[in-house]
Amino acid sequence: MAAGTAVAGVSDIAFLSRLHAVPSAEAKVSPETVQLLPEIEPTVRLIEDTPRDRLMEVVAERIKAGMSYRELLAGLLLAGVRNVEPRPSVGFKFHSVLVVHSAHLASLSSPAADRWLPVFWALDNFKSAQARDVREGNWTMPPVNQKQIPSATQAKCA
Repeated sequence: MAAGTAVAGVSDIAFLSRLHAVPSAEAKVSPETVQLLPEIEPTVRLIEDTPRDRLMEVVAERIKAGMSYRELLAGLLLAGVRNVEPRPSVGFKFHSVLVVHSAHLASLSSPAADRWLPVFWALDNFKSAQARDVREGNWTMPPVNQKQIPSATQAKCA
C-alpha cells in the first residue's frame, strides 16, 4: 500500500479486529449480488459521498450495525462503475473497479477474521480514484436512455 493512503495513514488497524469475522458462506457472491437495486443504493451513496478520511470509520460502524460483506462489496463495485471513467483506456483510475474482484479473492484466501482488510484497502483505492476523477472532470455514468435500447427481437437479430 502506498504511503499517504487513508488505510496506510491509520497508525493502527486494530479496528478491523473489532468487526465480526466473515464466514465463508457470507463471502460467496453471485451475479445477482451486484445489481443496482434500491436496497443497495444507500451503500453506494455512503461510499460515494463519505469523505475519504472518514470512510473507514463510517463503514466499520455500518458493519457493526449489520452491513454484510456482500452488501459492502456490491456497493463498492457499483460506486466505482458509476463514478470512475473507464477511459481513455481501461486501467489507470478504473483500476479501482477492476481491483474489487482481486480484493474479494484475497478475502476468500484469508482467515475469516482478516477478510475485511482487502475490502477496506479497495475502498480506499476507490476514494483515491474518485478524487482523481473529480480533478479530471468529475465523470458520472449517465442513466440508460431507454429509447436507445432495442427490443428483444431486434437485439436477437443483430
